[in-house]
Amino acid sequence: MATPTKLIDLVAEDKVVEILEATGRPVTLISEEIGELKIGEGASEVVFVVDPLDGTSNAVKSIPAYGISIAVADASKKSKTINSAQSGTLNLSGTESTKLKDSNVHDLTIRDVELGFVKNLATGDVYEGVKGCGATLNGKKLTPSTLQDISASSVGAYIYRAEMDKIDSLCKTVRRMRILGSVAIELCYVADGTYDAFIDIRGNLRIVDVSAAKLIINETNGVVTDENCKELIGGLNVLERTSIVAACNKNIHKDIIRILGGI
Repeated sequence: MATPTKLIDLVAEDKVVEILEATGRPVTLISEEIGELKIGEGASEVVFVVDPLDGTSNAVKSIPAYGISIAVADASKKSKTINSAQSGTLNLSGTESTKLKDSNVHDLTIRDVELGFVKNLATGDVYEGVKGCGATLNGKKLTPSTLQDISASSVGAYIYRAEMDKIDSLCKTVRRMRILGSVAIELCYVADGTYDAFIDIRGNLRIVDVSAAKLIINETNGVVTDENCKELIGGLNVLERTSIVAACNKNIHKDIIRILGGI
Protein backbone atom coordinates (compact mmCIF):
# COMPACT_ATOMS: atom_id res chain seq x y z
CA MET A 1 0.00 0.00 0.00
CA ALA A 2 1.33 3.45 -0.91
CA THR A 3 2.34 5.86 1.83
CA PRO A 4 0.45 9.21 1.93
CA THR A 5 3.46 11.02 0.46
CA LYS A 6 3.86 8.48 -2.34
CA LEU A 7 0.13 8.48 -3.12
CA ILE A 8 -0.14 12.26 -3.41
CA ASP A 9 2.83 12.29 -5.80
CA LEU A 10 1.20 9.65 -7.99
CA VAL A 11 -2.13 11.48 -8.07
CA ALA A 12 -0.38 14.72 -9.07
CA GLU A 13 1.60 12.97 -11.79
CA ASP A 14 -1.49 11.23 -13.17
CA LYS A 15 -3.15 14.64 -13.55
CA VAL A 16 -0.16 15.94 -15.52
CA VAL A 17 -0.35 12.95 -17.86
CA GLU A 18 -4.09 13.48 -18.32
CA ILE A 19 -3.61 17.13 -19.29
CA LEU A 20 -0.79 16.39 -21.75
CA GLU A 21 -2.75 13.56 -23.38
CA ALA A 22 -5.69 15.93 -23.87
CA THR A 23 -3.57 18.26 -26.01
CA GLY A 24 -3.34 15.68 -28.78
CA ARG A 25 0.25 16.73 -29.46
CA PRO A 26 3.30 14.43 -29.57
CA VAL A 27 5.37 15.21 -26.47
CA THR A 28 7.67 13.48 -24.01
CA LEU A 29 7.08 13.72 -20.27
CA ILE A 30 9.96 13.28 -17.85
CA SER A 31 8.82 13.01 -14.25
CA GLU A 32 10.04 11.55 -10.96
CA GLU A 33 7.61 8.67 -10.54
CA ILE A 34 6.94 7.73 -14.17
CA GLY A 35 10.47 8.27 -15.48
CA GLU A 36 9.94 8.96 -19.18
CA LEU A 37 6.64 8.72 -21.04
CA LYS A 38 6.03 9.29 -24.76
CA ILE A 39 2.60 10.81 -25.38
CA GLY A 40 0.91 11.05 -28.78
CA GLU A 41 1.86 9.86 -32.25
CA GLY A 42 4.92 11.02 -34.15
CA ALA A 43 8.19 12.60 -33.05
CA SER A 44 8.01 14.63 -29.86
CA GLU A 45 7.72 18.38 -30.42
CA VAL A 46 8.67 19.31 -26.88
CA VAL A 47 9.87 17.70 -23.67
CA PHE A 48 8.09 18.52 -20.42
CA VAL A 49 10.26 18.02 -17.34
CA VAL A 50 7.87 17.97 -14.42
CA ASP A 51 8.01 17.64 -10.67
CA PRO A 52 4.26 17.36 -10.05
CA LEU A 53 4.63 18.03 -6.33
CA ASP A 54 7.81 19.60 -5.00
CA GLY A 55 7.70 19.60 -1.20
CA THR A 56 5.47 16.56 -0.78
CA SER A 57 5.93 16.29 2.99
CA ASN A 58 5.02 19.96 3.37
CA ALA A 59 1.80 19.36 1.43
CA VAL A 60 0.87 16.40 3.64
CA LYS A 61 1.50 18.46 6.78
CA SER A 62 -0.14 21.64 5.38
CA ILE A 63 3.11 23.62 5.52
CA PRO A 64 2.61 26.31 2.84
CA ALA A 65 5.71 25.61 0.75
CA TYR A 66 4.89 23.05 -1.93
CA GLY A 67 4.17 23.31 -5.61
CA ILE A 68 4.65 22.17 -9.17
CA SER A 69 7.75 22.69 -11.32
CA ILE A 70 7.63 22.50 -15.12
CA ALA A 71 10.56 22.97 -17.50
CA VAL A 72 10.05 22.88 -21.26
CA ALA A 73 12.68 22.04 -23.86
CA ASP A 74 12.19 22.19 -27.62
CA ALA A 75 12.86 18.68 -28.91
CA SER A 76 12.26 19.70 -32.52
CA LYS A 77 15.33 21.96 -32.61
CA LYS A 78 17.63 19.15 -31.60
CA SER A 79 15.96 16.79 -34.08
CA LYS A 80 16.21 19.24 -36.98
CA THR A 81 19.88 19.89 -36.33
CA ILE A 82 20.86 16.25 -36.19
CA ASN A 83 18.54 14.95 -38.89
CA SER A 84 19.46 17.63 -41.42
CA ALA A 85 23.08 16.55 -41.12
CA GLN A 86 22.09 12.93 -41.76
CA SER A 87 19.48 13.46 -44.45
CA GLY A 88 21.99 13.21 -47.29
CA THR A 89 23.43 9.89 -46.10
CA LEU A 90 20.44 8.00 -44.69
CA ASN A 91 17.30 6.75 -46.39
CA LEU A 92 14.86 6.21 -43.52
CA SER A 93 11.27 5.04 -43.44
CA GLY A 94 8.71 7.17 -41.62
CA THR A 95 8.81 4.91 -38.56
CA GLU A 96 12.61 4.85 -38.49
CA SER A 97 12.75 8.61 -38.86
CA THR A 98 10.35 9.09 -35.93
CA LYS A 99 12.44 6.76 -33.76
CA LEU A 100 15.59 8.67 -34.68
CA LYS A 101 13.99 12.00 -33.81
CA ASP A 102 12.69 10.70 -30.48
CA SER A 103 16.13 9.30 -29.66
CA ASN A 104 17.36 12.90 -29.84
CA VAL A 105 15.18 13.69 -26.84
CA HIS A 106 17.86 11.92 -24.81
CA ASP A 107 20.47 14.41 -26.03
CA LEU A 108 18.71 17.30 -24.32
CA THR A 109 20.37 18.82 -21.25
CA ILE A 110 19.36 21.41 -18.69
CA ARG A 111 20.93 24.02 -21.01
CA ASP A 112 18.20 23.28 -23.57
CA VAL A 113 15.37 24.40 -21.28
CA GLU A 114 13.54 27.35 -22.85
CA LEU A 115 10.62 27.83 -20.45
CA GLY A 116 10.45 27.50 -16.68
CA PHE A 117 7.30 27.51 -14.55
CA VAL A 118 7.05 27.07 -10.77
CA LYS A 119 3.83 27.52 -8.81
CA ASN A 120 3.50 27.53 -5.04
CA LEU A 121 0.20 25.71 -4.75
CA ALA A 122 -0.27 26.89 -1.17
CA THR A 123 0.02 30.62 -1.93
CA GLY A 124 -0.87 30.73 -5.62
CA ASP A 125 2.38 32.50 -6.50
CA VAL A 126 3.52 31.79 -10.07
CA TYR A 127 7.13 32.12 -11.19
CA GLU A 128 7.84 32.06 -14.92
CA GLY A 129 10.98 32.37 -16.99
CA VAL A 130 11.54 32.47 -20.76
CA LYS A 131 15.08 32.09 -22.05
CA GLY A 132 16.35 35.44 -23.23
CA CYS A 133 13.17 37.27 -22.21
CA GLY A 134 13.40 37.55 -18.43
CA ALA A 135 11.40 36.17 -15.51
CA THR A 136 8.29 37.18 -13.60
CA LEU A 137 6.38 36.58 -10.38
CA ASN A 138 2.62 36.79 -10.87
CA GLY A 139 3.24 38.67 -14.11
CA LYS A 140 5.61 41.27 -12.64
CA LYS A 141 9.32 41.39 -13.41
CA LEU A 142 11.44 39.61 -10.84
CA THR A 143 14.05 41.61 -8.97
CA PRO A 144 16.65 39.66 -6.98
CA SER A 145 18.55 40.94 -3.98
CA THR A 146 21.42 43.37 -4.59
CA LEU A 147 23.20 42.42 -1.35
CA GLN A 148 26.99 42.24 -1.61
CA ASP A 149 27.89 41.37 2.00
CA ILE A 150 27.76 37.64 2.74
CA SER A 151 27.64 38.30 6.50
CA ALA A 152 24.26 40.00 6.07
CA SER A 153 22.79 37.34 3.77
CA SER A 154 19.77 35.05 4.12
CA VAL A 155 20.48 31.60 2.72
CA GLY A 156 18.16 28.68 2.14
CA ALA A 157 19.49 25.14 2.25
CA TYR A 158 18.65 21.47 2.02
CA ILE A 159 21.00 19.87 4.55
CA TYR A 160 19.69 16.35 5.12
CA ARG A 161 22.74 14.04 4.86
CA ALA A 162 24.95 16.94 3.75
CA GLU A 163 28.53 17.47 4.92
CA MET A 164 27.78 19.27 8.14
CA ASP A 165 31.25 20.74 8.58
CA LYS A 166 30.69 22.76 5.40
CA ILE A 167 27.19 23.74 6.47
CA ASP A 168 28.52 24.77 9.88
CA SER A 169 31.11 27.05 8.29
CA LEU A 170 28.42 28.70 6.20
CA CYS A 171 26.09 29.09 9.19
CA LYS A 172 28.82 30.90 11.10
CA THR A 173 29.29 33.36 8.22
CA VAL A 174 25.80 34.29 7.01
CA ARG A 175 23.13 36.12 8.98
CA ARG A 176 20.22 33.70 8.52
CA MET A 177 19.70 30.12 7.37
CA ARG A 178 16.30 28.82 6.27
CA ILE A 179 15.20 25.23 5.59
CA LEU A 180 11.75 24.83 4.01
CA GLY A 181 12.00 21.52 2.17
CA SER A 182 10.87 22.68 -1.28
CA VAL A 183 13.87 23.10 -3.57
CA ALA A 184 12.09 24.56 -6.62
CA ILE A 185 10.26 27.18 -4.57
CA GLU A 186 13.32 28.06 -2.52
CA LEU A 187 15.37 28.53 -5.69
CA CYS A 188 12.69 30.92 -6.89
CA TYR A 189 13.11 32.79 -3.61
CA VAL A 190 16.63 33.59 -4.84
CA ALA A 191 15.11 35.04 -7.99
CA ASP A 192 12.61 37.26 -6.13
CA GLY A 193 14.94 38.51 -3.38
CA THR A 194 13.43 36.53 -0.50
CA TYR A 195 16.72 34.63 -0.25
CA ASP A 196 20.16 35.85 -1.21
CA ALA A 197 21.22 32.28 -2.01
CA PHE A 198 20.23 28.63 -1.84
CA ILE A 199 22.44 25.56 -1.53
CA ASP A 200 22.11 21.79 -1.72
CA ILE A 201 25.54 20.17 -1.57
CA ARG A 202 24.56 16.51 -1.12
CA GLY A 203 25.32 15.77 -4.79
CA ASN A 204 22.03 13.89 -4.92
CA LEU A 205 19.68 16.56 -6.24
CA ARG A 206 17.84 15.57 -9.41
CA ILE A 207 18.51 17.75 -12.42
CA VAL A 208 14.82 17.54 -13.30
CA ASP A 209 13.88 19.10 -9.94
CA VAL A 210 15.86 22.28 -10.62
CA SER A 211 15.48 22.62 -14.41
CA ALA A 212 12.69 25.22 -14.28
CA ALA A 213 13.96 27.25 -11.33
CA LYS A 214 17.51 27.40 -12.71
CA LEU A 215 16.26 29.15 -15.84
CA ILE A 216 14.18 31.55 -13.75
CA ILE A 217 17.22 32.53 -11.66
CA ASN A 218 19.43 32.89 -14.74
CA GLU A 219 16.86 35.21 -16.30
CA THR A 220 17.27 37.56 -13.31
CA ASN A 221 21.07 37.54 -13.84
CA GLY A 222 21.55 35.30 -10.83
CA VAL A 223 24.31 32.68 -10.74
CA VAL A 224 23.73 28.91 -10.60
CA THR A 225 26.51 26.28 -10.48
CA ASP A 226 27.35 23.11 -8.62
CA GLU A 227 29.36 23.31 -5.38
CA ASN A 228 32.60 23.20 -7.37
CA CYS A 229 31.60 26.30 -9.33
CA LYS A 230 30.94 24.31 -12.50
CA GLU A 231 28.03 24.89 -14.87
CA LEU A 232 25.07 22.53 -14.57
CA ILE A 233 25.05 20.47 -17.77
CA GLY A 234 23.18 17.32 -16.76
CA GLY A 235 20.81 15.55 -19.11
CA LEU A 236 17.05 15.89 -18.81
CA ASN A 237 16.33 12.56 -17.16
CA VAL A 238 15.51 11.30 -13.68
CA LEU A 239 18.92 9.69 -13.20
CA GLU A 240 21.08 12.82 -13.45
CA ARG A 241 22.12 14.20 -10.05
CA THR A 242 23.96 17.33 -8.97
CA SER A 243 24.78 19.70 -6.15
CA ILE A 244 23.66 23.32 -6.49
CA VAL A 245 24.74 26.74 -5.33
CA ALA A 246 22.42 29.52 -6.50
CA ALA A 247 22.97 33.16 -5.62
CA CYS A 248 21.53 36.56 -6.41
CA ASN A 249 24.84 37.83 -7.81
CA LYS A 250 28.46 36.87 -8.52
CA ASN A 251 29.90 38.25 -5.28
CA ILE A 252 27.58 36.33 -2.97
CA HIS A 253 28.03 33.21 -5.08
CA LYS A 254 31.82 33.49 -5.00
CA ASP A 255 31.85 33.90 -1.21
CA ILE A 256 29.62 30.84 -0.67
CA ILE A 257 31.73 28.70 -3.00
CA ARG A 258 34.85 29.81 -1.10
CA ILE A 259 33.30 28.93 2.26
CA LEU A 260 32.24 25.52 0.97
CA GLY A 261 35.74 24.87 -0.34
CA GLY A 262 34.78 24.74 -4.00
CA ILE A 263 37.51 27.16 -5.11
